[in-house]
Amino acid sequence: MSTVPADPILQTPARDWRTGAELVALGAIWGGSFLFMRVAANDFGPFPMVATRLLFGSVILLPLLWRARASIRVSHLWKMLALGALSAAIPFTLFAWGAERAPAGIGAIANSMTVLFAALVAFVGFGEKIGTRKAIALVAGFVGVVILASGRTSGDNVALAALAGAAASFCYGLAANLIRKYLADIAPTAVAAGCLLGATILTAPLAALTWPEAPIPAKSWACVVALGVLSTGLAYAFYFRLIQRIGASRAATATYLVPLFGVAWAWMFLGEALTPSMALAGAIILGSVIFSQKSKG
Repeated sequence: MSTVPADPILQTPARDWRTGAELVALGAIWGGSFLFMRVAANDFGPFPMVATRLLFGSVILLPLLWRARASIRVSHLWKMLALGALSAAIPFTLFAWGAERAPAGIGAIANSMTVLFAALVAFVGFGEKIGTRKAIALVAGFVGVVILASGRTSGDNVALAALAGAAASFCYGLAANLIRKYLADIAPTAVAAGCLLGATILTAPLAALTWPEAPIPAKSWACVVALGVLSTGLAYAFYFRLIQRIGASRAATATYLVPLFGVAWAWMFLGEALTPSMALAGAIILGSVIFSQKSKG
């Protein structure tokens, strides 16, 4: 899921059936990332899976970084490296760690907290007004995470996986604010490419040290390649294309569909059940995010 600010809006069509279809497609692709992680996590391990994912995603987006090279200074590179840790390396690893221990839907649902965490960080760290609506949504969202963490699936407690997902979402929210503050003078597509490349550099040594000794099955390789190419590289490029056409706020509605597709794909392809606690937590978290984005009028 993306955490960088928006490019200026190029055009905003009043009614465009393609926009709805593209938003659904993006939600489906991002939701699929939790399925891919769930399949490959045990064979790869967190760091090797994340580094491989980042490598493939970076290769897809490198042309966007090259295109913006004239506007990038040395100070930007250090910032991209640091923010690559917060926006990709750390949250991707937390989600991968959780995928080893809990159903794919757990991470997908926890991921929905990103929007609320971004608002919380903006309020606490940058003095932005949060408003009554977002404050209520934050409280509701945290209640949803508590319910998600307290649930059990097939007799296993998923608390740690749910908390890892919430921590990853907090990283996304923190990174979004820091990127807006420190990298606003670069095209967002270049920021996304640079942060992914920085995250790849950071995770590569850890991947090399923890690379599994046993051969990795072809199915897991296919999932990680799809995770990098489809759910990271192409999805980011697709997302920014939407931002340029319809604006950031409308494009962000794709994230509302991530938990729905994450749970649906896991049920369809892995046979993972939607438990009552997951359904309740998902409804509360998703509802709180949508509520926080509604206009007061």
